[in-house]
Amino acid sequence: MTGPTHETTADPITLPGTPLADAVMNLVRPVETPSVFNHSIRSYLFARLVAGRLGLTAGHDYHDDLLFAACAMHDLGVASDGPHSQRFEVEGADRAAAFLIDHGVPAADADQVWQAIALHTSPGIAERRGTLCVLVREGVALDFGGPLGAGHVDAVTDKQADVVHAAYPRLDMIRSLTDAIVAQAAKDPKSAPRYTIPGEFLRERETFGRTRLEHACRSSRWGN
Repeated sequence: MTGPTHETTADPITLPGTPLADAVMNLVRPVETPSVFNHSIRSYLFARLVAGRLGLTAGHDYHDDLLFAACAMHDLGVASDGPHSQRFEVEGADRAAAFLIDHGVPAADADQVWQAIALHTSPGIAERRGTLCVLVREGVALDFGGPLGAGHVDAVTDKQADVVHAAYPRLDMIRSLTDAIVAQAAKDPKSAPRYTIPGEFLRERETFGRTRLEHACRSSRWGN
């Protein structure tokens, strides 16, 4: 496997600290905006809290390194150094899987991460593709504070949220991430088919100047 696992810690901001996790951090930090990077790390921290709420334990029900890798790289498709020729979810999944295989992760594990990233914007599908897909989808959704699904929005206490946001500030995440998705989508029509997240974000920004998600998140738990 990809390295040692550990049980969910009481410290809400502890990261895996394994060689693979460190390599993932070194990959994403230079190529994502600080806002998107912080969102990716918060998604992992929130996913881990959701896992605890669901009675899932690292090392038994899921592999913590894979959860970290999938969450930390789930927006790699909008990274500044990418080719931007596919839907950002697929582009990020392809890059993440190739990175993991290059770092000695078995192909089956890399494929789990691929699915979790590719499907993280696909409610009703991600939940049918295994624990890793569920946790990544829920961690990402929780960082939006409700508009992507409020099933586990109360899995994070106010105290835990304050600690997480102090370590990884939001930095106007909703606007920053939407900007990145729209910019990526505008480069190539194939990367923004209709009725997908990138396609609809691009259409709504061009038509209305703001996406429905941006509007909805103004009244979400986190506000931005």
